[in-house]
Amino acid sequence: MKSRKLSSKTLIAVQVVVVIAFGAAYSLGSRESRQSFDEVFLQETFYPEVKIERELPLRVKPFYNDPTVVTDEELAAVLKQVRPKFPRKHMKPNHVEHALRTWSIQSTFEDPSIVSGVEMRDFLIDHARFLASWGDEADPLLVDQPAGISIRWGTEIGGSVHHDHWLASLTEAGIHRDEHVFAPAQRDMTVNDVIQQSLRDFHLDEPEVEWSAMAFGLWIPPVKQWKTSDGRTISFDQIVQRLIRGDKRFGVCVGTHRVYSVMLLIRLDDEYDILSDSVRAEGYAYLEKVRDLISVCQFEDGHWPANWMEGKTALTHPEEIPEYKNVIATGHHLEWLAIAPKELHPPHEQIVKAAKWIIQNTTSHSEEEILQKYTFYSHVGNALALWRNTHAAPFWKEWQKTHPYVPEQKADNAPLVAPKPTL
Repeated sequence: MKSRKLSSKTLIAVQVVVVIAFGAAYSLGSRESRQSFDEVFLQETFYPEVKIERELPLRVKPFYNDPTVVTDEELAAVLKQVRPKFPRKHMKPNHVEHALRTWSIQSTFEDPSIVSGVEMRDFLIDHARFLASWGDEADPLLVDQPAGISIRWGTEIGGSVHHDHWLASLTEAGIHRDEHVFAPAQRDMTVNDVIQQSLRDFHLDEPEVEWSAMAFGLWIPPVKQWKTSDGRTISFDQIVQRLIRGDKRFGVCVGTHRVYSVMLLIRLDDEYDILSDSVRAEGYAYLEKVRDLISVCQFEDGHWPANWMEGKTALTHPEEIPEYKNVIATGHHLEWLAIAPKELHPPHEQIVKAAKWIIQNTTSHSEEEILQKYTFYSHVGNALALWRNTHAAPFWKEWQKTHPYVPEQKADNAPLVAPKPTL
């Protein structure tokens, strides 16, 4: 009996050692080896990653450098208004995402109250930075998944408002594919893992596909189709057809952002052939229709109304529309037109009138008022920079050389007086 008991104890000890050794080998093994084990023994399905041949995302360049649309001084005045002057406590991911796509990760500011591009990036990709801003008052922005990371989005506090907006914004901001992303539990993930998770999770029947279209288009070409986790094949052809179907009033930002996304994919198709000829023609015809509608609905002061899709009716039977919605329509149309060939433009004088209206509107508001509607005005800054064939960060860097930041001065026993404003 005694020898039998010793044998049992020895057997248990051996089993414990084996389990520990196996666990260590599993945890230290490559992600591919762990996935292979899970697929064989846990019957989990893993689809091959979509091959991405670049470390930095593509960038669609604007066609124009037109000072008749916006001068250097006008652009500087607008960009001053849309600098990311966000409070560090309870920073809104949606604001940070919009600021990043306008300003990029490379943006720096002499004024310490302005959030730099690196600080904005780190807030979005590092749970610890998000936690420092929100504490336990909001659920994590980054959500751990078995083989990747997804982003919490929707109307809940502290979330990204739109699906794949986090990914699209960081992509346009120039994030590196191998940049580490630190979720609450996973510390070995990268931006590539977020891209792959988004590709696997994508569904054509989602309410919003505008941001997914942008992110995928700027990362995966010349790949033009892939499989999702439910085994469906998705292609850029299907995404374009999804974007252009239905009434033009539907979609993000009074229907204008899907216009930008279609234009972006057609520009990418010029170089990478990601669309079939027939679907490209459908997308181009859609943009021609948008051109024709905004050509006949512009108001005398230069703005395009939020109900632009009604064409002449929007002008002859105007509706009472909140100002910010007209800002959305005008700013977003100027944005996609900056990357569109002239054949898709309304008459040039209409573009100039729209730009002058949006410049006056943006510069006439206080910074506090702009902050309340920051997401809409950020598109204005990006659109106008594109019309000068530049981006906000490099333009502002050069502008600061001759227009340096002057901090507020406070004399002893004297009230704080703001200096003469500088751009």
